[in-house]
Amino acid sequence: MLRLWRATINTRNGLAFAIRSEQAVREELFALALSVPLAWLIGTTTMRCVELVAAVAFVLVVELLNTAIEKLADRLTLDRDPKIGQVKDMGSAAVGVALLMAGLFWLFALAERMGAI
Repeated sequence: MLRLWRATINTRNGLAFAIRSEQAVREELFALALSVPLAWLIGTTTMRCVELVAAVAFVLVVELLNTAIEKLADRLTLDRDPKIGQVKDMGSAAVGVALLMAGLFWLFALAERMGAI
């Protein structure tokens, strides 16, 4: 139980730090909060609603990992290093792919709701 409690505290601390320090995390949390009621309007089934919210939550997960990579890279050096720049770009690309996936899920669900599929 102690391990679970410590993990919970670490999770809260990490999320709180990310919210304080990263605009993208705040925006994605807002999108996640907005996605819950919108998913119930757009989703045709309960499972589709869950999938839509999960797609937005996945973007947040990838953003948190990208933020961790960037913070760690900045801790190593603030000098311009092409290799670190490539690592940061890959993290950014991961967020971009997650956003694209979420967008496609939502577009598919909207088309489904409108009867186009």
